[in-house]
Amino acid sequence: MSDYANSQVRAKVWVVPDQVETLRSTCYAIGADYLQQRNEAIVTTMYDTGLRVGELVQLNVELLRNNNSELYLPTEIQKDYPNENSPPPVTLELAEDTARLLSAYLTNRWKDTPALFPARSSDRISEQGVRDMIHKIANEAEIRPFKIDGSRGTPDDVTPHALRHGVAYRMMNTEDGHTLYDVRNRLRHRSIQTTERIYDHMLKV
Repeated sequence: MSDYANSQVRAKVWVVPDQVETLRSTCYAIGADYLQQRNEAIVTTMYDTGLRVGELVQLNVELLRNNNSELYLPTEIQKDYPNENSPPPVTLELAEDTARLLSAYLTNRWKDTPALFPARSSDRISEQGVRDMIHKIANEAEIRPFKIDGSRGTPDDVTPHALRHGVAYRMMNTEDGHTLYDVRNRLRHRSIQTTERIYDHMLKV
């Protein structure tokens, strides 16, 4: 792959752990009270698992296993590989904090639906609904994500995919012992070469 093509696939915007903590706390500063815990659960689940927004919105409650400590992802809700092959089903272990939050959220949520994350006016939140929610929270919190050119972005640059990229940053820079192979497995890339192309520049940022 050429240097230009390689630069096109690299992660260009990401958030770091303290920014995600600020996003989580800001969920309780804006919006309807009954949506606040759902919003924190969405942010926390995405930042723990690295789910793409299209995968997140397809989650059903029944995919949570073992007292909400595991998340089962069937093939049909995962994004296909670039070669059009389908990824295998996978079970992701969730952090204790994520499991506790999801348990509390499911106990308290205002709407009982098969979908894990319902919306105000429908039984399942949409991809755009997630993007809009994250933008509002990021703007309220004045989050300025990190960018590939060394500059800082604006709150409008904080997207679901910036959270996914933040998972890679966290694993490689703030958690001991993780390798690119661990990132590859968490984010479910087809190959380690994909992970290297997207994230190798994040090491020791």
